[in-house]
Amino acid sequence: MTSEKGHSHGPIEYRFCPRCGGNLERRKIKAIEPERLVCEKCSFIFYLDPKVVAGTIFAIEKRVVLLRRGVEPAMGRWVFPGGYVDRGESVWDAAIRETEEESNLNVRLRSLLGVYSYPRSPNVIVVYAAEVVGGELKAGDESVEAKTFAPSQIPWEELAFQSTRDALKDFLRLYLQPEME
Repeated sequence: MTSEKGHSHGPIEYRFCPRCGGNLERRKIKAIEPERLVCEKCSFIFYLDPKVVAGTIFAIEKRVVLLRRGVEPAMGRWVFPGGYVDRGESVWDAAIRETEEESNLNVRLRSLLGVYSYPRSPNVIVVYAAEVVGGELKAGDESVEAKTFAPSQIPWEELAFQSTRDALKDFLRLYLQPEME
């Protein structure tokens, strides 16, 4: 997963057209849009579309569930369960699937918490407020630890991404506000 700051396992530079194999060059198509990759040979426009990430935030006994990442980027930092939406999969279903894979918990989505995107990041993060309906909390795919935190104990300085901070603040404000006072 790429962070909101654009960090990944290294920049991917597309140099050749997927249609004809010609060279791609950066070119302005419209004045108000960013430069696009355009094939010098066949004029194919290679759009670098964003990736959609689906996640959930929920509490068990008024304690927020977070996972310590076991993969880069942000290995060792805390996040809510989430991951990329597969082509042909609904964002809703991806949020449920990723939560089960990463936390061993089955959840029911309550409502859309927010949609988060940041300049220079290829990700659009869709986060749902959820409630646990089954399973037992334990670290799963891509996580090395699963833990619950009282709102006052959330490790803000150890969170993985800006979207983690922003969505947690929204969740606490909307769902756990009385416990924060």
